[in-house]
Amino acid sequence: MTAFSGARRTFHLSDFDFELPEALIAQHPAAERSGSRLLDAREPHLADRRFHELPDLLQAGDLLVFNDTQVIKARVFGEKSSGGKIELLIERVLQDNEVVAHMKVSKKPAVGGVLHMMGGKKAGGFDATLLGRWPNEMGALFRLRLTGPQGESPWELMQQHGHIPLPPYIEREQQTGQDPNQAEDEQRYQTVFAKNPGAVAAPTAALHFDEKVLAALEAKGVERASVTLHVGAGTFQPVKTENLKDHQMHSEWYNIPLPTLAALERCRLRGGRVIAVGTTTVRTLESWARTGQLSDDTNIFITPGFPFRVVDMLVTNFHLPKSSLMMLVSAFAGYEHIMGLYQHAIAQEYRFFSYGDSMLLQRMKEPASADGADAASDQPPAAS
Repeated sequence: MTAFSGARRTFHLSDFDFELPEALIAQHPAAERSGSRLLDAREPHLADRRFHELPDLLQAGDLLVFNDTQVIKARVFGEKSSGGKIELLIERVLQDNEVVAHMKVSKKPAVGGVLHMMGGKKAGGFDATLLGRWPNEMGALFRLRLTGPQGESPWELMQQHGHIPLPPYIEREQQTGQDPNQAEDEQRYQTVFAKNPGAVAAPTAALHFDEKVLAALEAKGVERASVTLHVGAGTFQPVKTENLKDHQMHSEWYNIPLPTLAALERCRLRGGRVIAVGTTTVRTLESWARTGQLSDDTNIFITPGFPFRVVDMLVTNFHLPKSSLMMLVSAFAGYEHIMGLYQHAIAQEYRFFSYGDSMLLQRMKEPASADGADAASDQPPAAS
């Protein structure tokens, strides 16, 4: 795990807990993407706005960086040879028709066992042979080989038989095959600019952008760039260790294309601000700033005290209590500020989590170090 915490105060898991009325957990998206609410949480004052006002809050010369990952139909239902029900959530596609998946089943099958997904290969579905755990014999995930009736690739099999893997707090009836929300979810749990398939969860802050907002941003002179981080199911997992240093962060693959590096350099030279759309974009850019790697797996764990080197502002949704994302936004905008604005959002009945509303944050000013230098003054790797 790559963890960072230079905070003067020692934070614990319980510091990031809060009471959220269940009625505020959004079960469906807003009628219009940009019609959702936006809490303008730039200090010192909070302002309740609509998302379509975002272009008015930015400046010509700013750079918005999006995550262009595409959510795949990674949730597949099936049966063991014994007839027991099983659910796979495919998180990564390997070579030779092998995949890495989470497995939900009453009793784990033995290595070599064949699972019959959506009826199995002989009934119009496909088979999945369990090869072992991943990434090692103690790993929490499972490695399987998929076999379709026509030799289809895992991508083709998921597209034909899978379901959009919605978060556990959104109630659906996918396993029945008669989910009335399927068409809405396939359209709205996906950004309008998604193009690189591989995520099992959407970069939800970007769900609010529609063509009207993008056109208004372009007219304002705000530049756009993209990165790719394939969001894994671990994004929904709460931190369970009271001592944050004991938390094992999940790993996700990212890529930063060369045109985005060039856009970051242009923004720096003209004195613009880098605005990350979503925490996944933050994790991608700040991972690159520390390693210099344009494409890699990252398990960066951002907690209060983290010295940000790239991102100046952040558009993000409201996150789960005790989640690593609560810690990230607290590191970015300040713990007291975040906890205060969450109480404001609850009082004003903002909608929470993936299909919920969003907020606009600015990076808090870093305290000066002992030698008088700014703690966040380190420059990221130069674009080449």
